[in-house]
Amino acid sequence: MTKTSGTSTFTRIFSTIKTAIKGDESFDFTTGSIKKAVILLAIPMVLEMMMESVFALVDLYFVGHLEHSSYAIQTVGLTESVITIIYSLAIGISMAATAIVARRIGEKDPVAAAKAGMQAILIAAVINTVISVLGFVYAKDILLLMGASQESADYGVNFTRIMMGGSLGIMLLFLINGIFRGAGNAAIAMKSLWLANICNIVLCPIFINGLGPIPAFGLIGAAIATTAGRSIGVLYQMYHLFNGRGILKIIPSYFIPDFDQIKSIIKIAAPGVLQFVIASCSWIFLAQLVATTGGDHGSAGYQTALRIMMFFILPAWGLSNAAATLVGQNLGAKQVERAEKSVYTTAKYNVIFMATIMIFCLFFGSYIISFFTNDVLVKDIAVSALQIMSLGYIFYGIGMVLINTFNGAGDTWTPTWVNFFGFWLFQIPLAYLLAKYYKMGPTGVFMAVPIAETAITLASIILYKKGKWKAIEV
Repeated sequence: MTKTSGTSTFTRIFSTIKTAIKGDESFDFTTGSIKKAVILLAIPMVLEMMMESVFALVDLYFVGHLEHSSYAIQTVGLTESVITIIYSLAIGISMAATAIVARRIGEKDPVAAAKAGMQAILIAAVINTVISVLGFVYAKDILLLMGASQESADYGVNFTRIMMGGSLGIMLLFLINGIFRGAGNAAIAMKSLWLANICNIVLCPIFINGLGPIPAFGLIGAAIATTAGRSIGVLYQMYHLFNGRGILKIIPSYFIPDFDQIKSIIKIAAPGVLQFVIASCSWIFLAQLVATTGGDHGSAGYQTALRIMMFFILPAWGLSNAAATLVGQNLGAKQVERAEKSVYTTAKYNVIFMATIMIFCLFFGSYIISFFTNDVLVKDIAVSALQIMSLGYIFYGIGMVLINTFNGAGDTWTPTWVNFFGFWLFQIPLAYLLAKYYKMGPTGVFMAVPIAETAITLASIILYKKGKWKAIEV
């Protein structure tokens, strides 16, 4: 009987995992098992974010073995730091889209959900056009402003131009995936990034090192491959948006500007964008502080550690995204207690995941870093950065779930204020104090990261318990 019971449990687990990866729009996230709901959303979301983090690691691996690897790594890292502003815009708008789409789906109104999603795409396209043009024109100035040396900026300017010029792919990947997640179809979001990454992995060595008639573009090849891979992923998303088979039925009239709907989206998105711009600008400041106190090798080491850290944190962010969908849909269905239970269950899973990753980074950090760079100076700094910053992983995990809870409920102002005080009024001054005043250099910057993240999480817990997020109207 025990053996039969064990086999039955294994079969159920395997079946749930298979359903999560395949996708199942028939599952009702407002009535079914909460544990199953979290798993159905979390598995594809975790895999989706792992795929997003792979973009940076693939570039890092190939450019880390170029002749001028310290310049190349620094360029990739500093450009990614600036592109986090675009990530912030994309995530902020996608959060609004997720919150509104999830709420409308919870209210059993898929037409309104589809209209909201398309209006969000219009907003993103207009904003990103301006950013892409400015980023392309001022690429070298951006690198120099970030603390790159003149030699490094000259070496990497064309990489930055291509990445900034093609940033619409980043914006749409995040945004359209947010629309799919709000509708409960996390599997499509995951598959779009799988496809984009497979293309990037195949194209990176071809464009960087050359193949047959294709010349070796070096660092520029990494930008070409990444931009092309993301664009292919967006085309895949578009196909599934417009094929008429999903819960969201899109028709051309949904793209006609609806200024009331646009105003509603912007009202939620603006603080959402601001909260991530605040966080991104903090990371940009830290990158600049490391570059000016640690030189090219210090900057390259920090950027290497940061890319690896993001590889682990993005899947945890994906898992925490389950809370946003579940909170949004259950609040739409007027089931507040179920929304709270969903938050607790998601947080528990994220803590287990991040604790495991923390232990892994502490004991195997040196081996991980060695895979990405053969420069001894870069490696030593990267190992130190990774191990110090990983000390806050458990708090990162809890904090992510709470931020997604607020955002999924449409309460985007609460995490915005938490980020403002936590990053700009605490993390940045602390990093500057440790790095400059106490002359700890890059190590002081590394220490400021887990300290600030822990403080932010504790503040988020207090605000979550106050319960303002339960009463937000979307």
